Amino acid sequence: KFEFNPKDGIDNPALSLAEDTGGEGMGEPRFYLLSKSSGETFGFCLQEELGCQGHIIRQVELGGLAQRRGLQDGDRLLQVNGHFVDHMDHHRVVQKIKASGNQVLLAVLDSNSYQAAKALGRNLSQMLPHDIHPRLCHITRDKSGFGFSVSGPKGMKGIFQLSVRQDGPAERAGVPPGSWLLELNGVSVRSYSHMQLTRKIKQSGSKVTLLVASSAVEEFYRLRGLQVTAALADTSWLPFKVRELHMVKGPAGYGFLLKEDDCSSGATGQFLWDVDAGLPAEQAGMKEGDRLLAVNGESIEGLDHQQTVLRICARDDQVTLLVIDPASDEFYQSVGFGDPAWSCP
Repeated sequence: KFEFNPKDGIDNPALSLAEDTGGEGMGEPRFYLLSKSSGETFGFCLQEELGCQGHIIRQVELGGLAQRRGLQDGDRLLQVNGHFVDHMDHHRVVQKIKASGNQVLLAVLDSNSYQAAKALGRNLSQMLPHDIHPRLCHITRDKSGFGFSVSGPKGMKGIFQLSVRQDGPAERAGVPPGSWLLELNGVSVRSYSHMQLTRKIKQSGSKVTLLVASSAVEEFYRLRGLQVTAALADTSWLPFKVRELHMVKGPAGYGFLLKEDDCSSGATGQFLWDVDAGLPAEQAGMKEGDRLLAVNGESIEGLDHQQTVLRICARDDQVTLLVIDPASDEFYQSVGFGDPAWSCP
């Protein structure tokens, strides 16, 4: 059982998909974008119960955010930020929600429909859209430019479609032809005129970061009244990556020190320093200044220094660390992404 108690954020209304009780009387998955405001909790517990399948929504607080959006007691959680979780370990699902930061997109199925689908042997993942992720793309211009052009309805703000030059920087950075531009360098373009957008792109210098969505993805969010943000994005095209380091302890240990320090965001983080030449940490690819994100597949979000050390030492002879270098860390923070440890399914 895990009770959410997040703080700070924004309150963005969300519409859910009404249940369709045709055919077998089985409802459709419903989608909710929960965005926290200051002092507000998500307002529900996620439980795993003996004799019941799935991750179960319980203790929906009267008047709380979850209830106001439409979550109901007994709903089964199917997706977190577009990632199918019904088959996942319960603790990992809880961590994915915690690591979402101040916003999370949930897909749920009502209890009766979930049990009916399980009894019929239905593949629950097939009841959900194949891809609901916008895409974050980081483009470095060449001598001919960024490799994309922008068009939109005359006289209307915030509606921009991209044409992408074949084999140009934008295409190489993963921008799909015909996609819709949602954010530029971490800022929404909804209030921009075409002239303002053009000026902002020129002011970006040699590099620009776009949040884009295909027509299908844009339609998914628009029909449900949901705001698309970078926290929901596919980051696989980005040059900024997290790294997994697997180390087997040698006679002299792992060969690094863990220090607690302030992140550029102002939060406290755990950083890796004094990496000894020739020892397991350096051999695994650890770099001075890397920030630690997870230990043995579990996020360290919310852990203090001593708790993190204990987790690293939990296994006598080996450990797997997920880390991020300072440049990549700064990038993710600049575009409003959540915990990069959970940027992949």
